[in-house]
Amino acid sequence: MSKHLPLRESVLLWLEHARSLLPAPQAITDVALSVLPEWEALEGAVAAAAPRDEHPDLYAKVDGDWIPNFRTLLGTSGLGEATRLIAQEAPVPVPEVADSFVAFCTHPAPTPERWLLLNATFPPGTRIPLGRHTLQTFTLEELLQAVPMPELNGLRPHGLDLGLIDGAPILHIPDPDYVITRRPTWFDFTGPRAEAQHWQALLPLMLWDSHLLRVDSVFTVQRGRHFDLNLGAVPLTIHSHADRHGRLQEFDVRDTGEFHVPDQDLPALTAFCTAISAKIDAIMAGAIHKLRIPRLRARRLERAARHLLSAYQRTHADYGVWEVEVDELHLDYVIALEALLISPKDKENEGIANNFRSRAAALFLTPAEQDKAEALVRRAYKARSTYVHGDVIKDQTEQEKLKELRALRHLTLQVILRWLILTPSDTDDLAPLLDATARGTGREEHVNQPLRAFFTTTPPRTSPADITTA
Repeated sequence: MSKHLPLRESVLLWLEHARSLLPAPQAITDVALSVLPEWEALEGAVAAAAPRDEHPDLYAKVDGDWIPNFRTLLGTSGLGEATRLIAQEAPVPVPEVADSFVAFCTHPAPTPERWLLLNATFPPGTRIPLGRHTLQTFTLEELLQAVPMPELNGLRPHGLDLGLIDGAPILHIPDPDYVITRRPTWFDFTGPRAEAQHWQALLPLMLWDSHLLRVDSVFTVQRGRHFDLNLGAVPLTIHSHADRHGRLQEFDVRDTGEFHVPDQDLPALTAFCTAISAKIDAIMAGAIHKLRIPRLRARRLERAARHLLSAYQRTHADYGVWEVEVDELHLDYVIALEALLISPKDKENEGIANNFRSRAAALFLTPAEQDKAEALVRRAYKARSTYVHGDVIKDQTEQEKLKELRALRHLTLQVILRWLILTPSDTDDLAPLLDATARGTGREEHVNQPLRAFFTTTPPRTSPADITTA
């Protein structure tokens, strides 16, 4: 730090000057601060301590010259916010703010990461590898290390208090090609929505427990430099408690949804995710295979997962779906099932519906569960045909539709899981085995044995009925 003392002294002088600024909002915007005479001295200290050839991200071109970018130095670093808070006589720890600003300017820029905040609860210390992703519950201390100017946490009048996401499950992945901007990152129109982009990490979690798991918000992080999650992107619920005088006090907490993992289940979840991620990776490796079957299989899995995630993202409670979207979500689940159960060797319009039903049923081990699966798929496929042909499904009340949709969601999860367990990663197709099993040709054990083995050694949270009774 000694070689950066001139920069630190310049920051301290700037922050001392902040005490004399008018607290009027228009007088302390980043633009207004950047034209003050005192800013020029600090700008020069930054240029000396962090030259452009070492820290190009701190600079912008103005009238043909490269100069320190005030939007980065005041806005991104948090120095502008610290200046405003001091002008408004907030209790800002000035020496610590100065140290943070020096670190911001002189440390190498870290690799950008994409972070997904999940509406769930996981045990403290959770850290599960999911391919290139990691699911992690960050402590408050770890979160403070990820934000610029951590000393301001809780002081910003309308900012995010990191205590709201202390211990929250965050799925993160390095994204070195991502260009950091100050725009909101959820509505990124340059590609698929976030849940679709990150399906390979989300799918194992969803298959482990049928309780709803959704992405609450997506944001970009450069640890110590950029953290664009804002208060409005964290779903909140109000809790209350009585103080020592018996008066009710209300406070905000993060809405944690229905997906809850207790401490004792974490080892089982980790093992399950490891096994399923390996199967997904093996299948997706076929996307660049020279033969057609592996390529189609990879595309079909991705399509099924994306439709499942699309439906999940619009389901806000176990039976909670917007009435106008019930039929569309129904269609999402049927498309996911079709993507996996229809073989590339099936001839168009020749027994497609029968194959769809019989293959779904063949994935289950007992006659009772086979009958339930086949009946549900029959109804789902009929409703799908009614919907896509522009007709209205008239023989169900809205409550019946929601109940059927929930059953279809659970079936889709089971079909995807069993398909992953059974599907080879070589050039063979699963459909012939399911067809032979459905016909009772003696190949049933080629389906039943791998399923029983997987559900015994690496079970999901709740063992399916056909596994416990078979």
